[in-house]
Amino acid sequence: MKTTPNILFVDDEESLKDFLVPFLERCGFSVRTAKNGREALRIIGKEPPDLIITDIIMPEMDGRELLRELRAHNIWVPIILLTQISESFEKTIALNEGADDYLNKPFDPPELVARIKAVLRRAKKGEASLISAWVLKSGKLLMDRRKKQVFLQDEECQLTPKAYALLEFLMTHPDETISHKRLLSAVWHWEYTPETRTVSNRIVELRRVLLDDASNPAFIETISGQGYRFIADVESTA
Repeated sequence: MKTTPNILFVDDEESLKDFLVPFLERCGFSVRTAKNGREALRIIGKEPPDLIITDIIMPEMDGRELLRELRAHNIWVPIILLTQISESFEKTIALNEGADDYLNKPFDPPELVARIKAVLRRAKKGEASLISAWVLKSGKLLMDRRKKQVFLQDEECQLTPKAYALLEFLMTHPDETISHKRLLSAVWHWEYTPETRTVSNRIVELRRVLLDDASNPAFIETISGQGYRFIADVESTA
């Protein structure tokens, strides 16, 4: 029998909770709320949710502190951060600390639902997320994130830094259609996205190096009018 995903929404902004909780419930989720990280910890201790959505800036214990506290105790409940911070290094730090995804405020509620579903699909109960893994493996493709190296059939692939970063993002978000706009924000840190072939040029580079046929892809699929999707299974090996 299909179970309803249980979400804990942590935010001190009551007007946002008043709007967003009913919306998420209409989308098929069961939602509990907390006004800060400390209250969230008490709730999690009694009944861990399937996923946590948390604002960053809150009184008593903010979202980053909540994230660090949970990961320090090897609690790997998936976490999506809501942030008004635009600096790319802040987002990178949050992901390195164990966040599964982030979304800038203000955001489109259907986009949040899409992110929730994507994170839940790739989450494995009690295990660290792919974003937190140092080594990613997909068939004969291996990425060592400590050394920033990629190997295909044990042969090292020569990638430009942006092509590597693009592949890393796609591999940590498998089976999720990623738009050009989101890739430009996440990989290139462009918040305003002019018409450009920047992403498609790096996709061409990746396909050439990975010997991936665009008409019959093993790794990266083009979703017409929407973006790209890493279609192969990905697992963490370390």
